[in-house]
Amino acid sequence: MLDFRRELRRIGADLEANIALPRAMTDEAMTTSSRFAVLLHGLGRSAFSMRPVARRLAAHGYEVFNVGYPSTTASIPVLAADVAARLATWHPDQPLDFITHSLGGILVRYAVSAGQIPRSRVRRVVMLGPPSTGSELADQLPRHPLVGPFYRRFIGLAGLQLGTSADAIPAQLPPVTFETGIIAGTRSYNPWFSAILGAESDGKVRVDRAAVAGMRDFVTVPYWHPFLMRPAAVHALILRFLERGEFR
Repeated sequence: MLDFRRELRRIGADLEANIALPRAMTDEAMTTSSRFAVLLHGLGRSAFSMRPVARRLAAHGYEVFNVGYPSTTASIPVLAADVAARLATWHPDQPLDFITHSLGGILVRYAVSAGQIPRSRVRRVVMLGPPSTGSELADQLPRHPLVGPFYRRFIGLAGLQLGTSADAIPAQLPPVTFETGIIAGTRSYNPWFSAILGAESDGKVRVDRAAVAGMRDFVTVPYWHPFLMRPAAVHALILRFLERGEFR
């Protein structure tokens, strides 16, 4: 119960930080370095949610571009193109590391496969809770007679494209060709979502659906999907992969 209350307090703080967030405030650059990391938040979140990761990377000598994008207002191809356009002018001659949460991982994969981000610019990528092969929530909740209308408005077109069917975007993406490490959560506080997912999950994405073909390493952590970016243990795993290309 104490853990659940703590997570609820964190949700409230993150929601408050996201209210009326001006677009000009959603991109943040931190420190100066020869190592460059791009952060991409998840669906319905903002750059504020990735600040714990940004601070940890900056403390370890990375220059960080914490990218905010309007995740619920457009399709995955449009969002990926928007992110790619802003990255095109950020240290354009340097290779980039990426740390993504949830939908952010799909955007990187889409942008690279579509040529929006040149493959040569991508060094290593750490994905937190990515719906690499989709999520059953995106299959079932939009069709629910009571929840469906609200859910569709809340997640937007990009969220509706994250299902597990063959015509959903995750199924259309090729295996990753860049060094990729996946961190999947194993804790869920929503019994209904857990029942829909039907297997071990972080409450939003099943552990087995976080894995992506071509990945270099995979690890699980006992945390909930909305806050995979917060624990110091996750930060340590991110840094280890960026520096060594593996979690162990």
